[in-house]
Amino acid sequence: MRNVDKNDVPAVTVPRLAVYLRKLRELRARGVDRVSSKDLADSIGLNAAQIRKDFSYFGEFGTRGVGYEVSRLIDEISHCLGLDHSWNVIIVGAGLLGTALARYRGFTEQGFRLVGMFDSSASVIGASYGTGRVRSIADLEEFCASEEVDIALVTVPAGEAQATVERLAAAGVRAMLNFAPVKVTLNHKEAAAPTALVRQVDLSSELMSLTFYLDHKQA
Repeated sequence: MRNVDKNDVPAVTVPRLAVYLRKLRELRARGVDRVSSKDLADSIGLNAAQIRKDFSYFGEFGTRGVGYEVSRLIDEISHCLGLDHSWNVIIVGAGLLGTALARYRGFTEQGFRLVGMFDSSASVIGASYGTGRVRSIADLEEFCASEEVDIALVTVPAGEAQATVERLAAAGVRAMLNFAPVKVTLNHKEAAAPTALVRQVDLSSELMSLTFYLDHKQA
């Protein structure tokens, strides 16, 4: 694979790579050795030209008329997505969503190592949800430094999300997934990690999008 400037890769391509990877792993588990772009496209509801264009950003993986070697393509896409090594992940917020995420086994399978969980409530500090005991939020900065935390899943109440993200950035955490129902921003001028990424996961908005279409269908 050639070296790639990821700034040249459209943001819409990255989620599709994850979709390709899941399908290819499924094919390999079924004993499929090779797949064409058309067959791959048909199985995930895209078109073959889009798949070939997405792959072209990272190099030439296939051979015309022969298709793609499934195992090699899995390795290449895993490398593209940074999944050829493990990432240290923490969860901040030990409520219902946070504890549910802590129990999710798929993290380990995808190369994400859940190393800690934090909360400010004395009622949950010390409890265990599959990642060792829940730690006090007061220990956040020291833990992030000692464990070299890469990613944080933020599942705190809306009113605590902004301050939590700022603390994580200042502690050197490079990426955060915010599940709190509020948009947070990161002031890079003050943050210790100026390249920190924050992504929003607004579950309530997604549900409202579904009900919009459901209601329209009923009408």
